[in-house]
Amino acid sequence: MTDRLLDFAIRYGFLILLVGLIVYFSAAAPGFFGPLSAAFVLQSVAITGILALGVTCTLVVGGFDLSIGAVATSALMLSAYSMVILEHPTIVAVALCLGMGALVGLINGLLIVKFRVPDLLATLGMMFLLIGLQRIPTQGNSIATGMSLGDGQFAEGTFSAAFLWLGRHRFDLFIERLLPMPVVVFLGIAVLIWLFLGFTRHGRLMYAIGSNARAAGLVGTPVNRYKIAAYMISGVTASIGGILLAARLGRGDIASGNNLLLDSVAAALIGFAVLGAARPNAFGTAIGALFVGILLQGMTMMNAPYYTQDFVKGAVLVAALVFTFYLSSRRTGAGH
Repeated sequence: MTDRLLDFAIRYGFLILLVGLIVYFSAAAPGFFGPLSAAFVLQSVAITGILALGVTCTLVVGGFDLSIGAVATSALMLSAYSMVILEHPTIVAVALCLGMGALVGLINGLLIVKFRVPDLLATLGMMFLLIGLQRIPTQGNSIATGMSLGDGQFAEGTFSAAFLWLGRHRFDLFIERLLPMPVVVFLGIAVLIWLFLGFTRHGRLMYAIGSNARAAGLVGTPVNRYKIAAYMISGVTASIGGILLAARLGRGDIASGNNLLLDSVAAALIGFAVLGAARPNAFGTAIGALFVGILLQGMTMMNAPYYTQDFVKGAVLVAALVFTFYLSSRRTGAGH
């Protein structure tokens, strides 16, 4: 009986906690339970969720990408620089950002598999490199139409309506203009990565590499290629997040991506606790992002001080990881 309860707690405990949280906030904060509030929660987690899904791919192959926040802010600044200063059309700005994300992922992957740099150190170095690089063209200033350039000229370009549509458009769903475009992108990427990791040969090979890269290599799996691919996926998803953030803000705000790394990593790691997976997975990551969003939205509507939010996020992350690994080890021990 104890084993059954333990299995049930590991498998469904986190989802029960999520439902309990929704019920509590719905009762304690008027207006929390409703389509507008749900759309706001989804919008607040869409960009961090997209980044977290990229991190999940690197976790699957036994790696870790600390550069995602910097890639996202670099994409934000690059898209703004491309459109406002260089006056490129939307398609060129988006292509530049996606290419930059793929290139950063490729460099990260090569540093790790060819030059044997530990993943944390390689992506940490890339993070600092990008943070510095994105500030050089504008001397550390944010980018907006009409800003003064170094040669006495003024930036005359603007964000096109098509680009702003990516971050600001809302689709009708039961209510007029309810579903934001970034949420649609987040859900689409979540489904694609869930299908890719869970239901394709490539996804299964990536999990095999994460479990035992040496054994996977011995049976003919191109381990290095898959690792590089995982970091390239992470780079591209991070750049998509940066594009959506720029499109929502309508300016190249240098400080807007400060919390992206920590929130994305938290969502990916909380995902380990969902359905007792005890491993990185796209469904768990999406639920982890949603959990953090619901928690912060509920606290905000109950007028909790903003400075308590990071503490609560940290507490939830620690609890989720203890819940996952301690209970899973208990179950393994009981099985023996």
